[in-house]
Amino acid sequence: MTDKQNLIEEQDSLIEFPCDFPIKVMGASVPHFAETIGAAVRELVPDFDPTTITERKSTGNKYTALTVTVRATSRAQLDSIYLMLTSHPLVKIVL
Repeated sequence: MTDKQNLIEEQDSLIEFPCDFPIKVMGASVPHFAETIGAAVRELVPDFDPTTITERKSTGNKYTALTVTVRATSRAQLDSIYLMLTSHPLVKIVL
């Protein structure tokens, strides 16, 4: 992408960067789900603190929903995080 395209995308965005951006991540309830997702996010956001992840299990404990809040610096960074999470084998849905 060119610098001009990046600038246009940033201007069209409703999000003002940098900002704290919550991402919902859902997957099967497996041991260490939150820790695994936290480590994956930390690869793209080095200053991410995995202890800030909130976790909620479904009624039957079959699924786990995480809220991962990152300090987003750009739309491109958020896109990278979403692509990584949606391709992760433990993840079912990312919102």
